[in-house]
Amino acid sequence: MRPRFSADYRTLLWVFFTMLLVGVQYARPELVKYLWWLSCYFALSCGVIAHNHNHCPTFASKGMNQLFGYVISTWYGFPVFAWIPTHNLNHHKYVNRAGDATITWRFTNKRVAWVAATYFFVSSYYQGFPIRAFLNKAREQNPSLYRRVQTQRLVFVLAHAALLALAIALHGLKLGLYTYVLAVAVPAFFALWTIMLFNYEQHVHTDPWSAHNHSRSWEGWWVNFLLFNNGYHAAHHENPGTHWSRLKAIHAELAPQIDARLIVKDNLWLYFAKQYLFAPFFPSLGSQQLGRAPFEPPQGELEVVTSADVELGEAGTNTAMVS
Repeated sequence: MRPRFSADYRTLLWVFFTMLLVGVQYARPELVKYLWWLSCYFALSCGVIAHNHNHCPTFASKGMNQLFGYVISTWYGFPVFAWIPTHNLNHHKYVNRAGDATITWRFTNKRVAWVAATYFFVSSYYQGFPIRAFLNKAREQNPSLYRRVQTQRLVFVLAHAALLALAIALHGLKLGLYTYVLAVAVPAFFALWTIMLFNYEQHVHTDPWSAHNHSRSWEGWWVNFLLFNNGYHAAHHENPGTHWSRLKAIHAELAPQIDARLIVKDNLWLYFAKQYLFAPFFPSLGSQQLGRAPFEPPQGELEVVTSADVELGEAGTNTAMVS
């Protein structure tokens, strides 16, 4: 029952806080207007936890990993199996090059607020293709995996139906809907939207053809504490199966080889303000495409094969869902 890594006791504590906070709002709906924003953060943290869990399962037991997947799916807002085809097996393979369902440059490589804000909707649509292909392949070639995936989808739907029904049963239709939407549904959508925004920020204007300049990383203590070292993104891409607690040390080793423009030392809010509020008036504050653009394939050059490509070839399916 214990997690494989001691750092994941904090993971479990954060998931407990997520559920406790929703429980408080269900018990005292007059507190919803004060606490819903905090639920947004914890839902987002469950999204990061889902990402980490699919790269490096939290428990040694397959049953516990599947059960944990059901739990974090509920609060994150989407069945976590979807990380496998869209992220583990697709994004990590192509890293913002052609073929990546989550490319940042699908219609434009301009980095402006409206592109960042709508990236969620564009990326969600195109991620549907690898998800459907994954489900079709699992149905035909791996019935056991297909049953587990379908069970996770069913549990997710039933859990949200139960949460909605419970809110209405406790507080009536109007107040119950209000409680469910603000305490559960809005945080789940916020988590999904923000996770994709982070993906956009971590890859837009980076060089996907480079061994180390393929991702943007954040070194801020607070963002990495609150989001389980998600800021050390280059380190993660080059070591995708490594536990999140070890990424800071790996980043420290890689940092001298990464273009300094791709290591953000600013406060996260200052970073966003510079890029989207000030850069339109002072372009030097905004980012520029680094190296070869992702839509410009190498000409007569060998494509860089990173450790991420090699590891995913062998361990990309070694996730909580299929382990």
